[in-house]
Amino acid sequence: MNYENILISIEEKIATITINRPTKLNALNKKTINDLQKAFKLLAKNNDVRVIVLTGSGEKAFVAGADISEFANYSIEEGTALAAEGQEKLFDFIENLKKPVIAAVNGFALGGGLELAMACHFRIASDNAKMGLPEVTLGLIPGYGGTQRLPQLIGKGRAMEMIMTAGMINAEEAKQYGLVNHVVPQAELITYCNGIAEKIIKNAPYAISKAIKAINANYKDGKNGFETEIKSFGKCFGTKDFIEGTTAFLEKRKAEFTGK
Repeated sequence: MNYENILISIEEKIATITINRPTKLNALNKKTINDLQKAFKLLAKNNDVRVIVLTGSGEKAFVAGADISEFANYSIEEGTALAAEGQEKLFDFIENLKKPVIAAVNGFALGGGLELAMACHFRIASDNAKMGLPEVTLGLIPGYGGTQRLPQLIGKGRAMEMIMTAGMINAEEAKQYGLVNHVVPQAELITYCNGIAEKIIKNAPYAISKAIKAINANYKDGKNGFETEIKSFGKCFGTKDFIEGTTAFLEKRKAEFTGK
């Protein structure tokens, strides 16, 4: 499949998606969101892919925000539809993907860019990364899940301050807040993410997908995370991977998981 604004590579069961609009600091526009949606849907079905790493091209930005020129003249109805469609098509889709998605934040992650990173299952930042939600400087609020995911990750008070001041934080502050898991030199970012991905790949794919579902359930209205965990735990007993995992443990050998 051909994409206009992203690049995809697959190696050793790790897919790397690179948002490729360097002259626009990889800003999100409709075409990029559509490209990403198609790519994630395709990779979700690809049995040769077990982990997805999402990053931006160049050394300056992961995604420096949304493309403001596309919605500067929108009406209330158009703005509402923009947020609803974007959340459903991409941000919520990534969050609920059965395969782990790691955001490799290589520079600025602002506005929609930070929201995209937060939709991923966890984040690794380069040491030059800077993050923020500056929407209130445009007379807006975050519309791609930022008001929901940021408090979940860093707490209500800090999220309130970041959103209301429109301030940026650096990579070390983001790590201190719990917004990113690790901070590494930019030249080592993808290698570091791949190292974590390799650890994930050694484990049972079905179990990982159920772990993602159970963890996410705790943050969704009308969902009981404990009940989701119990049901997901039980379903794991019906898999070949469970038999392989327990057998390998008892036989003191490494398990060979198939995802079945």
